[in-house]
Amino acid sequence: MELKGERVLPADRATAWASLNDVAVLKLCVPGCESLTPVGENRYEAVLNVAVGPVRARFTGKLELADIVAPESYALKFEGAGGAAGFARGEARVTLSELSPRETQLRYVANAQVGGKLAQIGSRLVDAAAGTMADKFFGAFGAQLTARETPGATVIAPASIGFWSFVAGFFRRLFKQG
Repeated sequence: MELKGERVLPADRATAWASLNDVAVLKLCVPGCESLTPVGENRYEAVLNVAVGPVRARFTGKLELADIVAPESYALKFEGAGGAAGFARGEARVTLSELSPRETQLRYVANAQVGGKLAQIGSRLVDAAAGTMADKFFGAFGAQLTARETPGATVIAPASIGFWSFVAGFFRRLFKQG
């Protein structure tokens, strides 16, 4: 499975880079994230509750940052297991380009392999769920960046993004593929 995209972030590149490397910010923005714990230099353990179609599971996994060129790019290697639900592993490449003093272009390409029940439910459903999770992450991440740049701003937590936003993102991703 390949997932790629780009987003314009409401912050300069240095702020965007710092936020992409801030465990507290990432924990707030990753949908279903229970914990994200540093276990070494550029290595983390994560626990996520994820639903992909009819498969709902608690995944435990490892993340590692590699090929770091601050504040421009890095690779994120990941692997996780969710018991009977299966596993996911892969790599994402993230690049940041400054568009203006207040905007940064983020591009990403992620390749992943899934197994177990996740592989059985079909690639369209897995791709759509991954796309929806990316949409939720970037919505929450953009809100965090805006809050950093705007004193007194209210931060929108991922859980408050809403059911209809989830449904709209899911169908947008599902029908974009075919």
